[in-house]
Amino acid sequence: MWSIGRIIGEALLSLVLGLLALTLEDTGADAPRTIAVAVAVALLCPLRRVLPTPVLLLTAVGGIVLPGLLALVPVAAWSAGRRIARHGRATLAFAAAYVLSVAASVIQDLPHLLISSLIFSALLMLSLIVVPGLISRYSSQRRALVEALRDYSAQLLREREMVAGQARLRERQRIAQDMHDSLGHQLALISVHTGALEVDSELTGRQREAVGVLREASVTAMRELREVVGLLRDGTQDPGPPEEAGPAAGVVDGIEDLARSSRAAGTRVELRRAGE
Repeated sequence: MWSIGRIIGEALLSLVLGLLALTLEDTGADAPRTIAVAVAVALLCPLRRVLPTPVLLLTAVGGIVLPGLLALVPVAAWSAGRRIARHGRATLAFAAAYVLSVAASVIQDLPHLLISSLIFSALLMLSLIVVPGLISRYSSQRRALVEALRDYSAQLLREREMVAGQARLRERQRIAQDMHDSLGHQLALISVHTGALEVDSELTGRQREAVGVLREASVTAMRELREVVGLLRDGTQDPGPPEEAGPAAGVVDGIEDLARSSRAAGTRVELRRAGE
């Protein structure tokens, strides 16, 4: 769908080219033909977007007989260079338009053909057909390359954000695992010993009350630790295989340290192993 601005611009371009065709034609010789050529140029101008190759061939060859059509040749060549997708087809279209226009010029000048007029016609058609087509094709290819590079850069930024997000998730899970392994074991040890002290018959009521406060504090700390670990793990994905999530030796060592600390405090602890 065309926008209103593009429709207005296309109408103005058709009007300007039609007026230019009037100046190129010999108005004194045949006024109806001159008006017909100007109208034809105005009508062919928007048609070049849909049929770039036929409009280019028609104006290039017809411009030799009807000079008013030459006003549309550079515009048609520019449009054809941008809209013909395949390189081979574009090369064939421009070569055919150039050769046919030069051949038509030669036929028109026969039998009084001069080398100077032939060279002039060849250079004129080259500047009206080939040069605008090459510039237009280079411009369209450069624009396509810039758009492709922009899309590739945007894709790299998205992939970089995804990699950074995955790295943050893994780091959060590692921190949560370290907090759970280190602080969790220590708090569990404190809770076990304070629970054992609380039922000790040698403690007075006041001492037992103080030990109970310590046990409640340790239980509250463990609950808050679980909440913090849950927040850190919230939204994280499966860490994957053990070799990606980190070695499990630290967890086993932490359990052994917990059992060793419990034995040093006088608690009977038995550590049993199963599996790897």
